[in-house]
Amino acid sequence: MDANTHLILSLVAETHRITKDITVNIRRLILKAIASAAMVSALVASSAYAANAQEKTVRIGFQKYGKLVLLKSKGTLEPKLKALGYIVNWSEFPSGPPLLEAINVGAIDFGNTGESPPIFAQAAGAPIRYVAYEPPAPKGEAILVAKDSPLTTVADLKGKTIALNKGSNVHYLLVRALEKAGVKYSDVTPVFLAPADARAAFERGSVDAWVIWDPFQAAVEKAIGARTLADGTGVVDNHQFYLSSQKFLETEPKVLDVVIDQLREIDSWAKSDISAVAQQLAPSVGLPVPVIELALTRQSYGIKPIDDGVIAAQQQLADTFLKLGLIPKPITVSLVARKSGS
Repeated sequence: MDANTHLILSLVAETHRITKDITVNIRRLILKAIASAAMVSALVASSAYAANAQEKTVRIGFQKYGKLVLLKSKGTLEPKLKALGYIVNWSEFPSGPPLLEAINVGAIDFGNTGESPPIFAQAAGAPIRYVAYEPPAPKGEAILVAKDSPLTTVADLKGKTIALNKGSNVHYLLVRALEKAGVKYSDVTPVFLAPADARAAFERGSVDAWVIWDPFQAAVEKAIGARTLADGTGVVDNHQFYLSSQKFLETEPKVLDVVIDQLREIDSWAKSDISAVAQQLAPSVGLPVPVIELALTRQSYGIKPIDDGVIAAQQQLADTFLKLGLIPKPITVSLVARKSGS
């Protein structure tokens, strides 16, 4: 073998050795990277699990006005739930129907609405549960007209255009008030608008009447002298209901009871000092103190557990809506009411 051939063979052998070493090293680096990534993933998963195990969330939906707004602003619920390993997440809704839809899709656990929204929600299959209610407050909602309107009675609404929030508590007020006055629901033209849009339409004169609840009712009375054709007195109860998801009631009944107990404490304070409540609520609601005070005088106090009487009233409401074709099927309200001891 000559010198050149020997040199070539030596170079080939050395190249093979180097290539082998590089391959082995690359494989080691890849395995090390995989192991590191797995460790990081495990640590992240472990941390997330630990966080979830240590801290759960109660998700509460509230509207612009009411006892839940007071509970939120007082801040008394948070320490009570923190002692049980929970934090609170608050979400505001413009009215009852979207709040109950949030319960339906699992976005919140608890909230409050008027009488009508739970009927529509149950008819749509939402997994809601009635857990408490407030006594009747019939003056806290009304059919309003402009102060210079020629309309003087509910009977005058025949053939007129009426703004209201579809599926809200005032929907039932309108139905029953028309019935009492001998006017068919089909003889009026309802225009379904959220409160802010309804007020704008009302002030422009685009609608003949507006069916609305406090504090929006008090606000338009104070601001432009809106006149009441009829409120709920002798027509509807106008209950406020506290509702939870079925899952929340079944899995966290003790936590739910803490929320309701705190609401009762807020309710007792509110009843005893309306002026102080108005001062506290006005900034968060964005309305003048006199407006809030007027609304608070028409509110009811004394949060109660669900009973047979209030369920019977809700069943009558559901049957009325079915007869008018406002809900697609019969419902049994008692099936979604919290049972004693649950």
